[in-house]
Amino acid sequence: MVDVCFYFQVHQPNRLRNYSIFDIGKNHSYFNDEKNQKILKKVAHKCYLPANAIILDLINKHQGKFKVSYSISGCILEQFEQFMPEVIESFSALLNTGHVELLDETYYHSLASVFDKEEFMEQIRLHNRKIKDVFRFEPRVFRNTELVYSNEIAKIAEEMG
Repeated sequence: MVDVCFYFQVHQPNRLRNYSIFDIGKNHSYFNDEKNQKILKKVAHKCYLPANAIILDLINKHQGKFKVSYSISGCILEQFEQFMPEVIESFSALLNTGHVELLDETYYHSLASVFDKEEFMEQIRLHNRKIKDVFRFEPRVFRNTELVYSNEIAKIAEEMG
């Protein structure tokens, strides 16, 4: 029988607020938390929570013959923690089946690998710590943003474990 690997990418960027020249030096709040919360709740209720429930049901129904991997960015984990912790609980329930794997990636779902090796490595370390802190899970597989690949990127990922 042919094996199929389901892989899902979970990311929402932090939306910026209108920041005027008069805010410089006075206000260091750069993000539009109201908009971030509104969008995240909408997407969570329409996508993340129902999809995770379906996938959990499929894993249970097929007694471990159905496996899934997720790449969850650090920024969306921050948003889940702040606005929708029940989404983290739904991912934890999936992870607890033993048939779900979380992948390492860049924290901000960035293209740092193309521009700055040190920044790229720092974002991987940040992401790895966040996954460990939130899920108590040690990723064993790395996937780069938009699946950008080069031998240098592979070498860095290998050296970082």
